[in-house]
Amino acid sequence: MARVIAIANQKGGVGKTTTAVNLASCLAAAEQRTLIIDCDPQANTTSSLGFSKDPARRTLYQALVLNEPIERIAIDAKIDGLDIIPSDKNLVGAAVELVSMDNREFRLKAIIRPILDKYSFVIIDCPPSLDLLTLNALAAADSILIPIQCEYLAIEGVSELLDTHMRIRRTINPELEIEGVLLTMYDDRTTLSKQVAADLRSFFGNQIFETVIPRNVRLAEAPSHGMPVIFYDIGSRGAESYMQLAKEVIANAQKRLGTGPERPDPGAGTAAPAASAAAAGAGDVGSSSSGGPSPGPEPGLE
Repeated sequence: MARVIAIANQKGGVGKTTTAVNLASCLAAAEQRTLIIDCDPQANTTSSLGFSKDPARRTLYQALVLNEPIERIAIDAKIDGLDIIPSDKNLVGAAVELVSMDNREFRLKAIIRPILDKYSFVIIDCPPSLDLLTLNALAAADSILIPIQCEYLAIEGVSELLDTHMRIRRTINPELEIEGVLLTMYDDRTTLSKQVAADLRSFFGNQIFETVIPRNVRLAEAPSHGMPVIFYDIGSRGAESYMQLAKEVIANAQKRLGTGPERPDPGAGTAAPAASAAAAGAGDVGSSSSGGPSPGPEPGLE
């Protein structure tokens, strides 16, 4: 049975799609059969794997709204061991059309259940919002991986996302874990990146992946060529980082099967306060007069 990992953060531009594409590709390269689900109407994951816009191609929309069998929608991603359920702009309508459906939060979970035995991992790229598409992804997932850019503003929404994670555990998916917090766009030349990374490690502890994703030109160029960075430039720092991340994810999955010590369960109620503290601590970076803006109101689940 596949381990389903949703890559989510309501903040845009933190590296969700880059992480989804490159983590899935590295897992497949490590001989872990993987399915990547593009749950974002922008379809950046789909285009990053070399698929151009095609109105005739079936997408996640047909499965969620029109009840098309998922086996007819999953296609070969042109990488050994990697399949994709693509997206397109029609998925925008799904967030509206799902509202009137029965079990609307569990549609994605139900449609992927028949194919989970075919894969070792399922990676879901979520949109940068807490809408019904993201809620479906979190309801279907075993765990959530949270990319955070090493800048102050990227931290602000994390406490809200983790609050939502706790509410989902209470109401929809009691088994939802935090796979880990991933530091992205790290620039070791800047004091800000170092301070934000240090603050996050201090507050989140073992929930932070050891791997850090650096700012890397090759990583940014790869999507324009329609390929993951390991096929664009395997010797780049970006490729090396995502290969290391894949090893961590595989190792964590093996630990959960009983072959090693587990990470502490972050769902026990400590993660959200830690995120709030992280935001407050990071607000002091570069400013001695204020602690930065406070988090916004708690998001709803509908």
